[in-house]
Amino acid sequence: MSLRINTNLAAMEALRNLTATNEGLTKSISRLSTGLRIVTAADDPAGLVVSESLRTQILGIDQAVRNSQDAINMTKTAEGALNEIHGLLRSMRALAVHSANTGVVDINVLNANQAQIRSTIQSIDRIAKHTAFGDKKLLDGTAGALASITRPDYVSSMFFGGVFNGNSVVSGPITVNVTTQATRAVVNTDVTYTNVTDIVPAGSLTINGVTILSSGSDTLQSLVAKINDVASTTGVTAEIVGSGPFSVRLVQQTYGSQFSVNLVDPNGILNSNPTASAAGTDAVANVSVTTTAGVETVTFTGGRGPRESGLVLTDGSGNSITLTENGNLNMSGATQVGQLQAGAVHIQFGPSVNQAVQLSIPSVFASDLGTGVVPGESIATLDVTTKQGAENAIRIIDAAIDQLSRIRGELGSFQKDFLESNVRSLSVARENLTATESQVRDADMASEMTEYTRLQILQQTGMAVLAQANQLPASVLQLLRGQ
Repeated sequence: MSLRINTNLAAMEALRNLTATNEGLTKSISRLSTGLRIVTAADDPAGLVVSESLRTQILGIDQAVRNSQDAINMTKTAEGALNEIHGLLRSMRALAVHSANTGVVDINVLNANQAQIRSTIQSIDRIAKHTAFGDKKLLDGTAGALASITRPDYVSSMFFGGVFNGNSVVSGPITVNVTTQATRAVVNTDVTYTNVTDIVPAGSLTINGVTILSSGSDTLQSLVAKINDVASTTGVTAEIVGSGPFSVRLVQQTYGSQFSVNLVDPNGILNSNPTASAAGTDAVANVSVTTTAGVETVTFTGGRGPRESGLVLTDGSGNSITLTENGNLNMSGATQVGQLQAGAVHIQFGPSVNQAVQLSIPSVFASDLGTGVVPGESIATLDVTTKQGAENAIRIIDAAIDQLSRIRGELGSFQKDFLESNVRSLSVARENLTATESQVRDADMASEMTEYTRLQILQQTGMAVLAQANQLPASVLQLLRGQ
Protein backbone atom coordinates (compact mmCIF):
# COMPACT_ATOMS: atom_id res chain seq x y z
CA MET A 1 0.00 0.00 0.00
CA SER A 2 1.08 3.60 -0.57
CA LEU A 3 1.16 6.29 2.07
CA ARG A 4 0.87 10.00 1.24
CA ILE A 5 0.65 13.08 3.42
CA ASN A 6 -0.26 15.72 0.80
CA THR A 7 -3.39 13.96 -0.47
CA ASN A 8 -5.74 12.15 1.91
CA LEU A 9 -8.21 10.41 -0.37
CA ALA A 10 -9.99 8.65 2.50
CA ALA A 11 -10.67 11.96 4.29
CA MET A 12 -11.90 13.51 1.02
CA GLU A 13 -14.35 10.67 0.46
CA ALA A 14 -15.56 10.84 4.07
CA LEU A 15 -16.01 14.60 3.74
CA ARG A 16 -17.99 14.20 0.47
CA ASN A 17 -20.34 11.70 2.04
CA LEU A 18 -20.70 13.83 5.17
CA THR A 19 -21.53 16.87 3.01
CA ALA A 20 -24.25 14.92 1.16
CA THR A 21 -25.61 13.73 4.50
CA ASN A 22 -25.70 17.31 5.81
CA GLU A 23 -27.59 18.48 2.67
CA GLY A 24 -30.11 15.70 3.10
CA LEU A 25 -30.44 16.52 6.81
CA THR A 26 -31.04 20.21 5.97
CA LYS A 27 -33.82 19.28 3.52
CA SER A 28 -35.34 16.90 6.06
CA ILE A 29 -35.33 19.62 8.72
CA SER A 30 -36.99 21.99 6.21
CA ARG A 31 -39.70 19.42 5.44
CA LEU A 32 -40.30 18.71 9.13
CA SER A 33 -40.47 22.38 10.03
CA THR A 34 -42.84 23.32 7.16
CA GLY A 35 -44.82 20.12 6.91
CA LEU A 36 -44.26 20.18 3.13
CA ARG A 37 -42.64 17.61 0.89
CA ILE A 38 -42.11 20.23 -1.82
CA VAL A 39 -40.60 23.34 -0.25
CA THR A 40 -38.88 24.65 -3.38
CA ALA A 41 -39.26 23.82 -7.06
CA ALA A 42 -36.01 21.84 -6.93
CA ASP A 43 -37.58 19.35 -4.51
CA ASP A 44 -39.99 18.02 -7.19
CA PRO A 45 -40.46 20.22 -10.31
CA ALA A 46 -43.28 18.15 -11.82
CA GLY A 47 -45.02 17.84 -8.49
CA LEU A 48 -44.78 21.60 -7.99
CA VAL A 49 -46.55 22.23 -11.32
CA VAL A 50 -49.38 19.87 -10.37
CA SER A 51 -49.63 21.29 -6.86
CA GLU A 52 -49.82 24.94 -8.00
CA SER A 53 -52.54 24.06 -10.51
CA LEU A 54 -54.54 22.35 -7.78
CA ARG A 55 -54.02 25.27 -5.41
CA THR A 56 -55.35 27.67 -8.07
CA GLN A 57 -58.48 25.56 -8.48
CA ILE A 58 -58.97 25.32 -4.73
CA LEU A 59 -58.73 29.09 -4.26
CA GLY A 60 -61.13 29.58 -7.17
CA ILE A 61 -63.62 27.19 -5.58
CA ASP A 62 -63.28 28.98 -2.24
CA GLN A 63 -64.19 32.27 -3.91
CA ALA A 64 -67.03 30.64 -5.88
CA VAL A 65 -68.48 29.35 -2.61
CA ARG A 66 -68.29 32.86 -1.16
CA ASN A 67 -69.93 34.20 -4.33
CA SER A 68 -72.80 31.73 -3.96
CA GLN A 69 -73.20 32.56 -0.29
CA ASP A 70 -73.32 36.27 -1.13
CA ALA A 71 -75.95 35.51 -3.76
CA ILE A 72 -77.96 33.54 -1.19
CA ASN A 73 -77.89 36.54 1.13
CA MET A 74 -78.93 38.79 -1.76
CA THR A 75 -81.93 36.59 -2.64
CA LYS A 76 -82.89 36.50 1.05
CA THR A 77 -82.84 40.30 1.07
CA ALA A 78 -85.08 40.47 -1.99
CA GLU A 79 -87.38 37.75 -0.71
CA GLY A 80 -87.76 39.49 2.64
CA ALA A 81 -88.82 42.70 0.90
CA LEU A 82 -91.25 40.80 -1.33
CA ASN A 83 -92.72 39.12 1.73
CA GLU A 84 -93.40 42.56 3.20
CA ILE A 85 -95.14 43.61 -0.04
CA HIS A 86 -97.18 40.42 0.13
CA GLY A 87 -98.36 41.45 3.59
CA LEU A 88 -99.29 44.90 2.33
CA LEU A 89 -101.30 43.39 -0.53
CA ARG A 90 -103.20 41.15 1.87
CA SER A 91 -104.09 44.20 3.97
CA MET A 92 -105.23 46.06 0.85
CA ARG A 93 -107.41 43.12 -0.18
CA ALA A 94 -109.12 43.15 3.20
CA LEU A 95 -109.86 46.86 2.73
CA ALA A 96 -111.22 46.20 -0.77
CA VAL A 97 -113.48 43.43 0.53
CA HIS A 98 -114.68 45.76 3.27
CA SER A 99 -115.37 48.51 0.73
CA ALA A 100 -117.35 46.11 -1.48
CA ASN A 101 -119.86 45.74 1.38
CA THR A 102 -121.73 48.78 0.09
CA GLY A 103 -124.93 47.88 1.91
CA VAL A 104 -123.27 48.69 5.23
CA VAL A 105 -120.32 51.05 4.76
CA ASP A 106 -120.86 54.74 4.09
CA ILE A 107 -118.83 57.24 2.09
CA ASN A 108 -116.69 58.23 5.10
CA VAL A 109 -115.58 54.62 5.57
CA LEU A 110 -114.89 54.27 1.85
CA ASN A 111 -112.75 57.42 1.86
CA ALA A 112 -110.86 56.19 4.92
CA ASN A 113 -110.22 52.83 3.21
CA GLN A 114 -109.07 54.61 0.06
CA ALA A 115 -106.69 56.80 2.07
CA GLN A 116 -105.15 53.73 3.70
CA ILE A 117 -104.80 52.02 0.33
CA ARG A 118 -103.01 55.08 -1.04
CA SER A 119 -100.62 55.02 1.88
CA THR A 120 -100.01 51.32 1.32
CA ILE A 121 -99.30 51.93 -2.38
CA GLN A 122 -96.65 54.48 -1.35
CA SER A 123 -95.10 51.88 0.97
CA ILE A 124 -94.95 49.34 -1.89
CA ASP A 125 -93.22 51.87 -4.15
CA ARG A 126 -90.81 52.80 -1.36
CA ILE A 127 -89.83 49.15 -0.86
CA ALA A 128 -89.42 48.64 -4.61
CA LYS A 129 -87.26 51.75 -4.92
CA HIS A 130 -84.97 51.35 -1.92
CA THR A 131 -84.47 47.60 -1.46
CA ALA A 132 -80.80 46.97 -2.22
CA PHE A 133 -77.91 44.61 -1.51
CA GLY A 134 -74.98 46.94 -1.01
CA ASP A 135 -75.37 49.45 -3.84
CA LYS A 136 -77.24 46.99 -6.07
CA LYS A 137 -80.95 47.79 -6.38
CA LEU A 138 -83.02 44.62 -6.39
CA LEU A 139 -86.69 45.41 -6.99
CA ASP A 140 -86.73 48.49 -9.21
CA GLY A 141 -86.34 46.56 -12.48
CA THR A 142 -82.57 47.09 -12.90
CA ALA A 143 -81.94 43.56 -11.60
CA GLY A 144 -84.31 41.91 -14.04
CA ALA A 145 -85.53 41.79 -17.59
CA LEU A 146 -87.64 44.82 -18.38
CA ALA A 147 -90.24 44.35 -21.11
CA SER A 148 -91.55 47.55 -22.67
CA ILE A 149 -94.64 47.50 -24.89
CA THR A 150 -94.30 48.98 -28.38
CA ARG A 151 -97.80 48.00 -29.57
CA PRO A 152 -100.28 48.93 -26.81
CA ASP A 153 -103.11 48.35 -29.28
CA TYR A 154 -102.16 44.66 -29.39
CA VAL A 155 -100.72 44.02 -25.91
CA SER A 156 -101.80 45.51 -22.58
CA SER A 157 -99.09 44.06 -20.33
CA MET A 158 -96.00 41.85 -20.45
CA PHE A 159 -93.81 40.14 -17.90
CA PHE A 160 -90.50 38.35 -18.54
CA GLY A 161 -88.53 36.96 -15.63
CA GLY A 162 -85.17 36.65 -17.39
CA VAL A 163 -85.36 32.97 -18.40
CA PHE A 164 -86.89 31.92 -21.72
CA ASN A 165 -86.97 28.30 -22.87
CA GLY A 166 -84.36 27.49 -20.21
CA ASN A 167 -81.88 30.16 -21.37
CA SER A 168 -81.12 33.66 -20.13
CA VAL A 169 -82.69 36.43 -22.17
CA VAL A 170 -80.68 39.19 -23.80
CA SER A 171 -81.87 42.56 -25.01
CA GLY A 172 -83.91 42.38 -28.19
CA PRO A 173 -87.37 42.48 -29.76
CA ILE A 174 -90.41 40.49 -28.60
CA THR A 175 -92.57 39.16 -31.43
CA VAL A 176 -95.94 37.45 -31.17
CA ASN A 177 -97.85 35.37 -33.68
CA VAL A 178 -101.41 34.52 -32.57
CA THR A 179 -102.14 31.07 -33.97
CA THR A 180 -105.46 30.52 -32.16
CA GLN A 181 -107.80 33.34 -31.23
CA ALA A 182 -109.50 33.39 -27.83
CA THR A 183 -113.28 33.50 -27.77
CA ARG A 184 -115.92 34.43 -25.21
CA ALA A 185 -118.79 32.16 -24.26
CA VAL A 186 -122.05 33.12 -26.00
CA VAL A 187 -125.57 31.75 -25.57
CA ASN A 188 -128.13 32.83 -28.17
CA THR A 189 -131.59 32.35 -26.69
CA ASP A 190 -134.45 31.26 -28.98
CA VAL A 191 -137.59 32.84 -27.49
CA THR A 192 -138.53 35.87 -29.60
CA TYR A 193 -140.60 38.98 -28.96
CA THR A 194 -142.22 41.30 -31.46
CA ASN A 195 -141.14 44.47 -29.66
CA VAL A 196 -138.55 45.24 -27.00
CA THR A 197 -141.39 46.63 -24.90
CA ASP A 198 -143.32 43.36 -24.88
CA ILE A 199 -144.11 41.96 -21.44
CA VAL A 200 -142.13 38.80 -20.61
CA PRO A 201 -143.64 35.94 -18.57
CA ALA A 202 -143.38 35.99 -14.76
CA GLY A 203 -140.89 33.64 -13.18
CA SER A 204 -137.16 33.41 -12.68
CA LEU A 205 -134.02 32.53 -14.58
CA THR A 206 -130.54 31.82 -13.27
CA ILE A 207 -127.31 32.91 -14.92
CA ASN A 208 -124.05 31.53 -13.50
CA GLY A 209 -125.73 30.86 -10.17
CA VAL A 210 -127.40 34.26 -9.81
CA THR A 211 -131.20 34.34 -9.97
CA ILE A 212 -133.02 37.15 -11.81
CA LEU A 213 -136.75 37.54 -11.14
CA SER A 214 -139.36 38.56 -13.68
CA SER A 215 -142.33 40.16 -11.92
CA GLY A 216 -144.82 39.69 -14.75
CA SER A 217 -144.75 43.38 -15.59
CA ASP A 218 -141.17 43.43 -16.89
CA THR A 219 -140.57 44.13 -20.53
CA LEU A 220 -137.87 42.46 -22.56
CA GLN A 221 -135.88 45.67 -22.27
CA SER A 222 -136.21 45.93 -18.47
CA LEU A 223 -135.34 42.24 -18.03
CA VAL A 224 -132.13 42.75 -20.01
CA ALA A 225 -131.35 45.71 -17.74
CA LYS A 226 -131.81 43.47 -14.68
CA ILE A 227 -129.39 40.92 -16.14
CA ASN A 228 -126.81 43.65 -16.79
CA ASP A 229 -127.22 45.04 -13.26
CA VAL A 230 -125.72 41.83 -11.85
CA ALA A 231 -123.09 41.46 -14.60
CA SER A 232 -120.28 42.27 -12.14
CA THR A 233 -121.29 39.12 -10.23
CA THR A 234 -122.23 36.76 -13.06
CA GLY A 235 -119.63 38.00 -15.53
CA VAL A 236 -122.36 37.90 -18.20
CA THR A 237 -123.98 40.75 -20.09
CA ALA A 238 -127.18 40.60 -22.11
CA GLU A 239 -127.98 42.35 -25.36
CA ILE A 240 -131.09 42.46 -27.52
CA VAL A 241 -130.48 41.21 -31.06
CA GLY A 242 -132.57 41.28 -34.19
CA SER A 243 -134.70 43.92 -35.85
CA GLY A 244 -138.02 42.30 -35.07
CA PRO A 245 -138.70 39.79 -33.85
CA PHE A 246 -136.18 40.29 -31.03
CA SER A 247 -134.26 37.80 -28.90
CA VAL A 248 -131.52 38.02 -26.26
CA ARG A 249 -127.85 37.10 -26.53
CA LEU A 250 -125.91 36.33 -23.34
CA VAL A 251 -122.20 37.10 -23.60
CA GLN A 252 -119.44 36.24 -21.10
CA GLN A 253 -117.34 39.34 -20.40
CA THR A 254 -114.06 37.44 -20.07
CA TYR A 255 -112.32 35.45 -22.78
CA GLY A 256 -111.25 31.87 -22.19
CA SER A 257 -112.27 28.32 -21.42
CA GLN A 258 -112.54 28.97 -17.69
CA PHE A 259 -115.33 31.50 -18.14
CA SER A 260 -118.71 30.20 -19.25
CA VAL A 261 -122.38 31.14 -19.56
CA ASN A 262 -124.75 28.78 -17.76
CA LEU A 263 -128.44 29.59 -18.18
CA VAL A 264 -131.27 27.89 -16.28
CA ASP A 265 -134.66 29.09 -17.58
CA PRO A 266 -137.42 26.73 -16.34
CA ASN A 267 -140.18 29.23 -17.23
CA GLY A 268 -139.06 29.64 -20.84
CA ILE A 269 -138.69 33.39 -20.46
CA LEU A 270 -135.74 33.65 -22.84
CA ASN A 271 -135.01 30.10 -23.96
CA SER A 272 -137.27 27.20 -24.82
CA ASN A 273 -134.72 24.73 -23.51
CA PRO A 274 -134.61 24.90 -19.66
CA THR A 275 -130.81 24.80 -19.66
CA ALA A 276 -128.20 26.19 -22.00
CA SER A 277 -124.48 26.63 -21.58
CA ALA A 278 -121.39 27.60 -23.49
CA ALA A 279 -117.67 28.11 -22.78
CA GLY A 280 -115.03 30.23 -24.44
CA THR A 281 -111.66 29.17 -25.82
CA ASP A 282 -108.12 30.25 -24.96
CA ALA A 283 -105.68 32.06 -27.22
CA VAL A 284 -102.47 30.37 -28.36
CA ALA A 285 -99.48 32.29 -29.71
CA ASN A 286 -95.88 31.72 -30.70
CA VAL A 287 -93.62 34.18 -28.89
CA SER A 288 -90.04 34.82 -30.02
CA VAL A 289 -87.33 36.34 -27.83
CA THR A 290 -83.56 36.62 -28.17
CA THR A 291 -81.63 34.55 -25.61
CA THR A 292 -78.03 33.52 -25.04
CA ALA A 293 -78.77 30.60 -27.41
CA GLY A 294 -80.10 32.90 -30.16
CA VAL A 295 -83.65 33.73 -31.18
CA GLU A 296 -86.00 31.15 -29.68
CA THR A 297 -89.72 30.62 -30.11
CA VAL A 298 -92.01 29.21 -27.42
CA THR A 299 -95.74 28.50 -27.53
CA PHE A 300 -97.69 30.59 -25.02
CA THR A 301 -101.17 29.41 -23.98
CA GLY A 302 -103.98 31.40 -22.41
CA GLY A 303 -105.99 30.53 -19.33
CA ARG A 304 -103.34 28.48 -17.56
CA GLY A 305 -103.75 29.98 -14.12
CA PRO A 306 -106.80 29.55 -11.89
CA ARG A 307 -109.63 31.68 -13.27
CA GLU A 308 -107.21 33.35 -15.66
CA SER A 309 -108.41 35.02 -18.83
CA GLY A 310 -107.82 33.31 -22.13
CA LEU A 311 -106.04 36.49 -23.25
CA VAL A 312 -103.36 36.12 -20.56
CA LEU A 313 -100.76 33.97 -22.32
CA THR A 314 -98.04 32.24 -20.29
CA ASP A 315 -95.24 29.74 -20.83
CA GLY A 316 -93.68 27.19 -18.52
CA SER A 317 -91.13 29.69 -17.16
CA GLY A 318 -93.72 32.13 -15.81
CA ASN A 319 -93.35 34.68 -18.61
CA SER A 320 -96.67 36.20 -19.64
CA ILE A 321 -98.23 38.45 -22.26
CA THR A 322 -101.75 39.87 -22.02
CA LEU A 323 -103.42 40.49 -25.37
CA THR A 324 -105.95 43.20 -26.01
CA GLU A 325 -109.15 42.30 -27.84
CA ASN A 326 -107.73 44.04 -30.88
CA GLY A 327 -104.51 42.02 -30.68
CA ASN A 328 -106.43 38.79 -30.23
CA LEU A 329 -108.58 39.40 -33.29
CA ASN A 330 -106.26 41.21 -35.69
CA MET A 331 -102.67 40.12 -35.03
CA SER A 332 -101.69 37.91 -37.95
CA GLY A 333 -98.17 36.74 -38.58
CA ALA A 334 -95.15 37.50 -36.41
CA THR A 335 -95.56 41.03 -35.06
CA GLN A 336 -93.12 42.92 -32.85
CA VAL A 337 -95.09 44.03 -29.81
CA GLY A 338 -92.33 44.91 -27.36
CA GLN A 339 -88.66 45.37 -26.58
CA LEU A 340 -86.82 43.37 -23.92
CA GLN A 341 -84.06 45.04 -21.95
CA ALA A 342 -81.98 42.51 -20.01
CA GLY A 343 -80.51 43.80 -16.77
CA ALA A 344 -80.19 40.59 -14.81
CA VAL A 345 -77.81 40.05 -11.90
CA HIS A 346 -74.69 38.17 -13.08
CA ILE A 347 -73.48 35.56 -10.58
CA GLN A 348 -70.14 33.75 -10.98
CA PHE A 349 -70.97 30.43 -9.34
CA GLY A 350 -67.93 28.40 -10.43
CA PRO A 351 -64.11 28.76 -10.42
CA SER A 352 -63.71 28.86 -14.21
CA VAL A 353 -64.89 30.91 -17.18
CA ASN A 354 -68.41 30.30 -18.51
CA GLN A 355 -69.51 29.18 -15.05
CA ALA A 356 -71.94 32.00 -14.42
CA VAL A 357 -75.70 32.37 -14.19
CA GLN A 358 -78.09 35.29 -14.43
CA LEU A 359 -80.78 35.96 -11.85
CA SER A 360 -83.60 38.21 -12.96
CA ILE A 361 -85.84 40.04 -10.47
CA PRO A 362 -88.55 42.15 -12.14
CA SER A 363 -89.82 45.53 -11.04
CA VAL A 364 -92.45 45.42 -8.30
CA PHE A 365 -93.63 49.01 -8.27
CA ALA A 366 -97.36 49.29 -7.72
CA SER A 367 -97.85 50.22 -11.38
CA ASP A 368 -96.27 46.88 -12.40
CA LEU A 369 -98.45 44.69 -10.16
CA GLY A 370 -101.90 43.34 -11.03
CA THR A 371 -101.86 44.55 -14.64
CA GLY A 372 -103.90 42.82 -17.31
CA VAL A 373 -106.95 41.94 -15.17
CA VAL A 374 -108.85 45.18 -15.65
CA PRO A 375 -107.76 47.07 -18.79
CA GLY A 376 -105.53 50.02 -18.01
CA GLU A 377 -105.51 49.43 -14.25
CA SER A 378 -103.01 48.14 -11.70
CA ILE A 379 -102.34 48.31 -7.97
CA ALA A 380 -101.36 51.95 -8.47
CA THR A 381 -104.83 52.88 -9.77
CA LEU A 382 -107.02 51.17 -7.15
CA ASP A 383 -110.17 53.06 -6.21
CA VAL A 384 -112.49 51.45 -3.66
CA THR A 385 -114.89 54.36 -3.25
CA THR A 386 -117.40 52.71 -5.61
CA LYS A 387 -118.87 49.20 -5.66
CA GLN A 388 -117.41 48.43 -9.09
CA GLY A 389 -114.08 49.90 -8.08
CA ALA A 390 -113.94 47.72 -4.95
CA GLU A 391 -114.76 44.60 -6.96
CA ASN A 392 -112.10 45.49 -9.55
CA ALA A 393 -109.65 46.11 -6.72
CA ILE A 394 -110.18 42.58 -5.41
CA ARG A 395 -109.48 41.14 -8.86
CA ILE A 396 -106.39 43.30 -9.35
CA ILE A 397 -104.98 42.53 -5.89
CA ASP A 398 -105.56 38.80 -6.40
CA ALA A 399 -103.63 38.98 -9.66
CA ALA A 400 -100.85 40.97 -7.97
CA ILE A 401 -100.60 38.40 -5.17
CA ASP A 402 -100.33 35.60 -7.75
CA GLN A 403 -97.69 37.60 -9.65
CA LEU A 404 -95.68 38.24 -6.50
CA SER A 405 -95.99 34.60 -5.45
CA ARG A 406 -94.48 33.51 -8.77
CA ILE A 407 -91.56 35.90 -8.31
CA ARG A 408 -90.95 34.67 -4.76
CA GLY A 409 -91.27 31.08 -5.89
CA GLU A 410 -88.65 31.61 -8.59
CA LEU A 411 -86.31 33.27 -6.08
CA GLY A 412 -86.81 30.47 -3.57
CA SER A 413 -86.22 27.82 -6.21
CA PHE A 414 -83.06 29.59 -7.41
CA GLN A 415 -81.76 29.80 -3.85
CA LYS A 416 -82.63 26.25 -2.81
CA ASP A 417 -82.16 24.27 -6.01
CA PHE A 418 -79.23 26.17 -7.49
CA LEU A 419 -77.24 28.28 -5.04
CA GLU A 420 -77.43 26.07 -1.95
CA SER A 421 -76.92 22.95 -4.08
CA ASN A 422 -73.96 24.63 -5.76
CA VAL A 423 -72.35 25.42 -2.39
CA ARG A 424 -72.67 21.79 -1.34
CA SER A 425 -71.25 20.56 -4.65
CA LEU A 426 -68.32 22.98 -4.55
CA SER A 427 -67.55 22.00 -0.97
CA VAL A 428 -67.22 18.36 -1.99
CA ALA A 429 -65.02 19.31 -4.95
CA ARG A 430 -62.83 21.46 -2.72
CA GLU A 431 -62.41 18.63 -0.22
CA ASN A 432 -61.28 16.19 -2.90
CA LEU A 433 -58.95 18.66 -4.61
CA THR A 434 -57.41 19.57 -1.27
CA ALA A 435 -56.82 15.89 -0.51
CA THR A 436 -55.09 15.47 -3.88
CA GLU A 437 -52.97 18.59 -3.40
CA SER A 438 -51.98 17.40 0.07
CA GLN A 439 -50.94 14.04 -1.34
CA VAL A 440 -48.67 15.79 -3.83
CA ARG A 441 -47.17 18.54 -1.69
CA ASP A 442 -47.47 17.71 2.00
CA ALA A 443 -44.80 15.75 3.82
CA ASP A 444 -45.45 12.34 5.37
CA MET A 445 -44.23 13.27 8.83
CA ALA A 446 -43.75 9.70 10.03
CA SER A 447 -41.69 8.78 6.98
CA GLU A 448 -39.78 12.05 7.14
CA MET A 449 -38.97 11.55 10.82
CA THR A 450 -37.57 8.13 10.02
CA GLU A 451 -35.41 9.66 7.28
CA TYR A 452 -34.32 12.45 9.63
CA THR A 453 -33.20 9.94 12.26
CA ARG A 454 -31.26 7.98 9.64
CA LEU A 455 -29.50 11.11 8.41
CA GLN A 456 -28.65 12.15 11.98
CA ILE A 457 -26.95 8.81 12.58
CA LEU A 458 -25.10 9.06 9.24
CA GLN A 459 -23.98 12.56 10.16
CA GLN A 460 -22.57 11.42 13.49
CA THR A 461 -20.85 8.38 12.00
CA GLY A 462 -19.57 10.43 9.08
CA MET A 463 -17.99 12.94 11.40
CA ALA A 464 -16.39 10.14 13.42
CA VAL A 465 -15.05 8.49 10.25
CA LEU A 466 -13.78 11.82 8.93
CA ALA A 467 -11.87 12.31 12.17
CA GLN A 468 -10.33 8.85 11.76
CA ALA A 469 -9.49 9.52 8.12
CA ASN A 470 -7.78 12.75 9.05
CA GLN A 471 -5.47 10.73 11.31
CA LEU A 472 -4.24 8.38 8.54
CA PRO A 473 -1.30 10.60 7.39
CA ALA A 474 -0.03 10.53 10.96
CA SER A 475 0.98 6.86 10.42
CA VAL A 476 3.82 8.09 8.24
CA LEU A 477 5.51 9.31 11.44
CA GLN A 478 5.94 5.71 12.54
CA LEU A 479 8.18 5.14 9.50
CA LEU A 480 10.21 8.20 10.32
CA ARG A 481 10.67 7.21 13.96
CA GLY A 482 11.92 3.71 12.98
CA GLN A 483 14.78 5.29 11.06
